[in-house]
Formats: sequence, C-alpha cells, structure tokens
Amino acid sequence: MQQYQKLVYTVCLQFVHNPHTAEDLTQDTFLSAWSSIDRCEPQYYKQWLVRVAANKCKDHLKSSWARRLEAQSDETMPEPRGTPPPGSGLQSAEPDPQDEFMRQTDAAELETMVRTLREPYGRAAAMYLLDGLPVAAIAQKLGRPAPTVQNQLFRAKAILRKQIMERRQE
Repeated sequence: MQQYQKLVYTVCLQFVHNPHTAEDLTQDTFLSAWSSIDRCEPQYYKQWLVRVAANKCKDHLKSSWARRLEAQSDETMPEPRGTPPPGSGLQSAEPDPQDEFMRQTDAAELETMVRTLREPYGRAAAMYLLDGLPVAAIAQKLGRPAPTVQNQLFRAKAILRKQIMERRQE
C-alpha cells in the first residue's frame, strides 16, 4: 500500500478532480485490492491497482449520488454580474464596468506574461498570441521550421498555463 499509494491517489484525482473524493476512492481501491489480492501475481500489482482505481472512479462517476451532487452544484452557481435573470426578457445594454475592468486587467497581465517568456518561446508566442500571425508566417519570420514553431508554441502555452494557475492560487 505504501509503495503505490501516491500512484493510486493520482489516478483517482485525475478522474474526479476532487482531493477528498480521490482520497476516499484510493481507500476503496486498496480495500478491494486486499480482498482480491490472491487473484493477481506480484509482478502485476502496479498495473492491477491502477486498473482497479480507474474502475472505482468510473463507478463513482456513474453513480446517481455523484451525478446528483454535480447537478446541485450547477444549480447553485451564481449568475455572472451584469447578466439579467434568464427568462426576464431584459438585455443588458452595456457591460458591467467591474467585469470590463477585470477583463482589461487580465488581458494586460496576460500580455505582460507573454512578452516576458524566455527565448525561444517569447517571440513566437508574442507573434502568435498577440499579433495573431499563423504558424507558417512566424516560421518564415524567425527562420525556423514550422514544426519547431508549433512545438515552441505548445511549450509556451504550457508555461503560461502554469503561471496563470500559480497566480490564481495566490
């Protein structure tokens, strides 16, 4: 259990995206595995536990309890500011100033993040994300093969995604 606990937890977390539920499913996985351990040869424990964990998660996600919780959380989500209630027939004439300010601030932050990316990602990302140039044009301007530019854009997006997630956690 100690050897594969992190692996099983990671598998469960990938399925359910909730740390508490993933912990519960990890425990369920090991309980099920313990009761059936004689069915598996020791060299296949790792693969077997991953499969058991995946099946536990799938069963959980299919359960009526999990679907009901998901539906309840969707119903309790607040409406965005500046949006008239559904069915009211009212249309918002202009956007909410606070929402507009946040959008502009986020755009400015994102532009700064793109412009401060290290090379070789910075110039390619700026041309693609800020200037709207296609990959072929960027490749030609930078004198790089198009697949290289695509790879650099993929990595730049991954770096940006990580930076954004870190800022949201602050």
